[in-house]
Amino acid sequence: MSAPIIPPVTNPAIDPFAHIPLVTPLNAAQMQSVGVPNGWHYGLADRVRFHELDALNHVNNVAYFRWFESIRIPFFAHYHVSSYTEGDPQVVLATNYARYFKPMHLGDNYVIATRCKSFRNTSFVMDYGVYVDGQLMCGSESVIVTLEQDGVTKRKLREETIAAFLRDGAENAG
Repeated sequence: MSAPIIPPVTNPAIDPFAHIPLVTPLNAAQMQSVGVPNGWHYGLADRVRFHELDALNHVNNVAYFRWFESIRIPFFAHYHVSSYTEGDPQVVLATNYARYFKPMHLGDNYVIATRCKSFRNTSFVMDYGVYVDGQLMCGSESVIVTLEQDGVTKRKLREETIAAFLRDGAENAG
C-alpha cells in the first residue's frame, strides 16, 4: 500500500518545519526542535521530491547516498577538512554503507544529520542519520581518508579539524 500524495504543508501552525530553512546547515537546537536526538551538531533539512521515489513509491536507496554526499561536502568545509581548493587535501570516500529502517514517501520533511564518530591521524569515520518526526529512517557510516594532491600519500588532519571533532564528541582512535 503506497502513501497518499500530499502537497507540502506550509502553514506554521501545522508544519513543524515552517521555521526550519531547507538545504541550509542546521545547528543542534534547530535539529532538536524537529525531533533529531541529542548528539548531532550538523544537519540539513529537506523534503522528499518525486524524482527520489522508486517503483514502490518510496525513497530509492540511491537517493540516501546522494543526500549523504550533499551533507558531506558542506560538512568538510565547516569542519575544515577541505574546501576543495588548491593546497587542500584530497578527500577519499573509502567505505560507505547504509541501513534502512523505515520507508520515506513523497513530501516527507526530513533532517539528514552527520557527525564524526572517531578519527585517526589521516582518516575519520562519519555517521549519518535521516530523521522524520524524530524517527531514524536510515543510518549510515563512511570512512574518509585525507591524501596529498598526489592521490597516494596520506595527509594528516588539520589541528582545527581535530579540535572541532573533539568538541562535538568524536573519539580519538589513535
